[in-house]
Amino acid sequence: MVASALADVAVIVVFVLVGRASHAEGETLGGVLGVMAPFLLALTAAWVAGGVWRRPRGLRTGLTVWAATWLGGMALRRVVFTRSTALAFVIVGGVFLGLGLLGWRWVTSLVTARRARPAAVAARPGGD
Repeated sequence: MVASALADVAVIVVFVLVGRASHAEGETLGGVLGVMAPFLLALTAAWVAGGVWRRPRGLRTGLTVWAATWLGGMALRRVVFTRSTALAFVIVGGVFLGLGLLGWRWVTSLVTARRARPAAVAARPGGD
């Protein structure tokens, strides 16, 4: 569970660092935290309200985490942090967060399925 939470946080950190670098905004701690805060708050809300800890690596869970983090983060950014939510940023944010938050879960499910397959074949009668 901790690894899954850290993976989600890492996606947000990369999203913010790539975005700030692409706009040459610099990497000051205050600037990075100011952009990250609404998305980290939304991610935390998704984990708590959505019970993500029960099945943190599931793709269905990932959809919940992605939607809540993206939409909640944008709403918090606009309303609470009074920052811009230009349409291009909303779209890029949705795509980036979707690829990241769903992507690591998808890769994990593929690896898990691949590891389980040889065991399932060996367990069948005559599966040696």
